[in-house]
Amino acid sequence: MKYTVKLYPRAYRDLDEIYSYIALNLTEPETANKMISALEEAVYSLEQFPERGSIRRTGAFANQDYRQIFVKNYTIIYRVHKEKQEVHIVTVRYAPSQF
Repeated sequence: MKYTVKLYPRAYRDLDEIYSYIALNLTEPETANKMISALEEAVYSLEQFPERGSIRRTGAFANQDYRQIFVKNYTIIYRVHKEKQEVHIVTVRYAPSQF
């Protein structure tokens, strides 16, 4: 059963900002393209596996039925709407490892 993935305006802005930061500030446009591709691949993998991410238990959106998946240093936060068969991508945030 395939779910529809919907990105909120904030998620689109987040992706634009990630691209701009890597491409312009770090002057690494090729790295920026690869990062955005990896993030998009993870987002659209949720069409087939909407619940693959873990329940978000800390930080923003914690304990409100949101899920998260990690791609390199970024966290994709989303919510699964089973009744509509939709996945709503809320935000994509920079989240370096906390060891």
